[in-house]
Amino acid sequence: MSLGHALLRQCGKPSGWLGRLNLWSMNRRHSKVTEWGLKHVSIQSCDTILDVGCGGGMTIARLAAVATEGKIYGVDYSEESVAASRRANQPLVDAGRVEILHASVSQLPFPDEMFDLVTAVETHYYWPDLTADLREALRVLKPGGTLVIIAEAYKGGKYDRLLQRLEELQRQGIMKYAHLTIGEHSELLSKAGYCDVRVFEEYDKGWLCVTGRKGS
Repeated sequence: MSLGHALLRQCGKPSGWLGRLNLWSMNRRHSKVTEWGLKHVSIQSCDTILDVGCGGGMTIARLAAVATEGKIYGVDYSEESVAASRRANQPLVDAGRVEILHASVSQLPFPDEMFDLVTAVETHYYWPDLTADLREALRVLKPGGTLVIIAEAYKGGKYDRLLQRLEELQRQGIMKYAHLTIGEHSELLSKAGYCDVRVFEEYDKGWLCVTGRKGS
């Protein structure tokens, strides 16, 4: 595998020293799009929230700063990401306000109807089975709860040319990557069982936010 391919695969599952460097970079690069995306959902102080694909832990810290009387959970299938996210949020972990687990979106280690909000920041493109995994996220949402997907990569967006390489690697079977249009995102959430699906785009910045709610 070439160095370029190795770097790209680190985005999906960080590991080793290169993964740690990538996680640090992700925390910096994704900060602004995360802040923008979270403005499209309501977060209450007592909410119980799950961040799927928690990466370096930046989103968890941001959520904990708002849900000050709730609890934030994070999951990631990269052990390096779990360790980095715990380090970044150690005081909150020690206080019992944050819990971070090594797990896959395909089999979330939580009971039905546990969360008010599920977040997925720059991660859903790498999920093993998008429709099934979105249904798994729906399972753990409370009735009336919300899923929010925040991304800088989507078909028809500002960075299409840069993302063509990832599409090629997907076709070659080198890495898992879903490159979807705005309409395909909306259709996907509806197919998975979400209602009140909404899409927000900031084309000039290459940002996309998709929300869906679990019916009562």
